[in-house]
Amino acid sequence: MPHQPLTVSGVEVTPLCDAVGPMGETIRRPLPELFPGSAVQDEPWVLHFHCYLLRDRAGRVTLVDTGIGAADSPASSWAPVPGTLAGELAAAGVAPAEVGTVILTHLHSDHASGAVADGRPLFENARYVLQQAELDTARGAILEQVVTPIKGQLQAVEGEAEVSPGVHVRLTPGHTPGHQIARVGELAMTGDLVLHPVQLADPRVRYLYDDDAEQAVATRVEVLDGLRAERAVLATAHFSDPFVRL
Repeated sequence: MPHQPLTVSGVEVTPLCDAVGPMGETIRRPLPELFPGSAVQDEPWVLHFHCYLLRDRAGRVTLVDTGIGAADSPASSWAPVPGTLAGELAAAGVAPAEVGTVILTHLHSDHASGAVADGRPLFENARYVLQQAELDTARGAILEQVVTPIKGQLQAVEGEAEVSPGVHVRLTPGHTPGHQIARVGELAMTGDLVLHPVQLADPRVRYLYDDDAEQAVATRVEVLDGLRAERAVLATAHFSDPFVRL
């Protein structure tokens, strides 16, 4: 567990590094193609796949995103599976059964595949929180291998919601229709709202794999403007350093 926790509003937030590696050849593109119109250099893009463990003073445990999953998960076609989330949780002193809430920022395979293991919910006692708009568009392997096994534990929300005391989610569409970020105090766990530091320098930089690039830009500009005004801290999914203060 290489990253140190940050305590925000009485909640200990620990970054869990599920994997490190480049995109697989099936979807890998040169960086200037992935972020068209940006000044990003054409160099290898090594992604860090972060999940976030939240523990409050009352002992409640929340997990934001579940990583890439097992060797045969929906992420296996392009991500460096298997993920190491279970080992990261163990190193942090948390068993899967202790997790009471799982927030999935969206249903892309590198964020949601670790929600299940051997066809069953890994976090047996947790509510799995998703935006209704994300559930409405679930298809294919992610529907069959992730959403269907956890459907008995799903909590669908619409827009903004407090999903655990002091932990809020907010709909941030564009990357996917039901993409959401999670907040605790000054900290925002941003999923794929921002994928590369070039988008912090210029939030209008598009990403090739956004579902709706125009909507993603509008959302990113609005959300980052607000977070900058707060001087908030970002907890990112794919930066090498998980915490970034604006």
